[in-house]
Amino acid sequence: MAEVPVQVAAETAVLQASPTATGLMLQIQDPGNHAWMLQSSTTGTSWTNHTTYRVFNGRLDIPVTRNGPVRMFRLNSDVAGTVSSSAAAALTLPASPYNYANPSLPLHLTTPQILGQINTPAANPITNAGATLGRALFYDKRLSANQTVSCASCHQAEHGFSDPRQFSIGFDGRATDRNSMGLTNARYYLRENFFWDERAATLEEQVLLPIQNELEMGMSLSLLITRLSAEPFYTELFTAAFGSPAIDSNRISRALAQFVRSIISGNSKYDQGVPVNFANFTASENRGRQIFQGQAGGCAACHGSDNFVPGPAIFNNGLENPYIDKGVGRVTGLAQDEGFFKVNSLRNIALTAPYMHDGRFATLEQVVEFYNSGVVNHPNLSPQLRLPPGPPGSPPPPPRRLNLSAAQKADLVAFLKTLTDTSLTTDPKFSDPFRYGAQ
Repeated sequence: MAEVPVQVAAETAVLQASPTATGLMLQIQDPGNHAWMLQSSTTGTSWTNHTTYRVFNGRLDIPVTRNGPVRMFRLNSDVAGTVSSSAAAALTLPASPYNYANPSLPLHLTTPQILGQINTPAANPITNAGATLGRALFYDKRLSANQTVSCASCHQAEHGFSDPRQFSIGFDGRATDRNSMGLTNARYYLRENFFWDERAATLEEQVLLPIQNELEMGMSLSLLITRLSAEPFYTELFTAAFGSPAIDSNRISRALAQFVRSIISGNSKYDQGVPVNFANFTASENRGRQIFQGQAGGCAACHGSDNFVPGPAIFNNGLENPYIDKGVGRVTGLAQDEGFFKVNSLRNIALTAPYMHDGRFATLEQVVEFYNSGVVNHPNLSPQLRLPPGPPGSPPPPPRRLNLSAAQKADLVAFLKTLTDTSLTTDPKFSDPFRYGAQ
């Protein structure tokens, strides 16, 4: 294989090469997103210039053909020419924008109950152009201090927009202190608040906080605005979304929130089963559905409706006593708030392991067993997880024990897996839009 030296620009870059049928594939890892001139040489002392390439989001793959006496290739930023930084050059966008604003949903997801769960503010409706901008921002590593992680680093589409690690790894290699929450159907949270401890009043507020968090992305909003303003393709996207090229934190927030709210599941096996009275389910899945929705499991008390989300309440599910992470109580400092955590939608739950705010459960089977036999008697334990109360003046009743058989627990897990919607997690309109292959 030919020698492939690398010439480093102002920031660190790494060049790797792998053989192909006709030559080499050069892959440059460059968080600084520089322009690079491809050069070749037969001697290593005299170099011939070829094409200038631009890195748009930290990585670029460049195919080269080995012919004649050429022995070496390199990428040199010092002699790089000008490269178009238009949206067409940087991003793989369709000729007509993807439909984010008015997705086609099955009838059972258009009922008054479901519509009443939507937390979209009147001041920030989802638009196709706004969500397109939000998609680019969601995947852009410019949002972190050293340009190495993006929102998608901790909210990966194939994992239901969550992180398969117990704790996510931030921009400087340190771990966060909570498990990354899946984003599927974040639009349908009646309480509107976000984060496990609900410390953000709206999604618009929430999306800016990880960017500024010292463990997650370590960025200042002023530097982010400067970075984005330096990219011509963002000028195009902000103009399309908001009518002018101005870039500010309010517009960044609104675009990211639009994209996140557009991540809606409506094509799971469960959804396909609703109009046919679940004739498409296996016997095990139907038994699990009955356990979930009935008294035997009581799961729908906290995961209600066809979106499997809570109503106006927040819950303490008795994970431990005392709580190491106090949840809402960590924010308010009040004992009566300890152990309360946001309840997420169960849609795509089979993809979002590990589970709970601290990722303590690796499998759905472990989660089911916890609710079957492991709920801890905490003073703030939600009534839905206790036995019925006794006469007036009686002490709080102990936690419920579902006493499910092994077969019933397996049935419940089988039902939860019917909530998986891979048509969402593989949909191109939610994928990384950046170009990583040379044109």
